[in-house]
Amino acid sequence: MIKYGLIADAGFLDWIEAHLDALLRLDGAALARAIRRSCEIKAAIVAEDEREHGRRALLNLGHTFGHAIETATGYDEWLHGEAWGAGLLMAADLSWRLGWLAEADLARIRHLLERAGLPVATPPIGAGRALQLMGMDKKVLAGRIRLVLMRRVGEGVVVGDYPAAALEATLSAHFGATA
Repeated sequence: MIKYGLIADAGFLDWIEAHLDALLRLDGAALARAIRRSCEIKAAIVAEDEREHGRRALLNLGHTFGHAIETATGYDEWLHGEAWGAGLLMAADLSWRLGWLAEADLARIRHLLERAGLPVATPPIGAGRALQLMGMDKKVLAGRIRLVLMRRVGEGVVVGDYPAAALEATLSAHFGATA
């Protein structure tokens, strides 16, 4: 749910924040609305890109970073959703470092993930190891790691052209400078 608000509908993210307690209580009406809106957004993106040539990759917000966590921890310490949540925060961090996302939005995303009970601290695997693991992701194209980032809340973008130093700074901030 959170990712759909971040990549395609800022108003939905506002709604999630306002109704997160109800969602966590598994309130039927809140869940129905959140699931319906999430499905609407996902269906619209898939309909635009049925064969996954571009826009559909937006659905992978946080996954490339998260896969590094899962691989480094042997797929048995972190649930996929936990790794995705930490990965989403790293995508937001890199978006902020690129000047696309306001610092207040980065803090907002961190707070929402924490409220949802998702981990935001990553295992200290080191930036170099994380980069190596991310390089094995299916979204690597011509040796360049393509990432799903945010130009702003509600507008996701798939990028392969970004300053390597910005990615390294994000990885070091979250995974540590060395393994």
